[in-house]
Amino acid sequence: MSSHFTSSKELRGKEIAAGVMMKPLPGHQLMLSYLEFAPGAEVPTHSHPHEQGGMLIDGRFEMWIGQERRILQRGDMYMIAGGVPHGGRALDGPAVVLDAFHPLREEYLKP
Repeated sequence: MSSHFTSSKELRGKEIAAGVMMKPLPGHQLMLSYLEFAPGAEVPTHSHPHEQGGMLIDGRFEMWIGQERRILQRGDMYMIAGGVPHGGRALDGPAVVLDAFHPLREEYLKP
C-alpha cells in the first residue's frame, strides 16, 4: 500500500459467497475486510483460527456466533474468538459489514 489512506471504492473485491463481495485491506499483522451483502445473501456457518471483530455499517443483519443468534442494527459490534463457528445474512435489503482479523487471512489476499 503506497498510502496510509484508501476508500472502499478503490479496493479490489472478491466474491466469497453468492451475493457477498469482500474487499480486503491488509496491514502487517491486522486485516480489515469491507463486505457488501446483497439482499438475503449469506455467509454460511464456518470457523477459522483467526480472531475476528466487526461492526455493522449499514442495513440489518442476522448473525450467529456459537449458540447465540442476534439481529444487528447499524453500529452494533461483535467479537469472535478463533475456532468458534459463526455466520450471517443480510435482512430486508443490502447490508455492509466491516470486519477485522488477526492474523491476516491469507486466503482472502489471493486473486
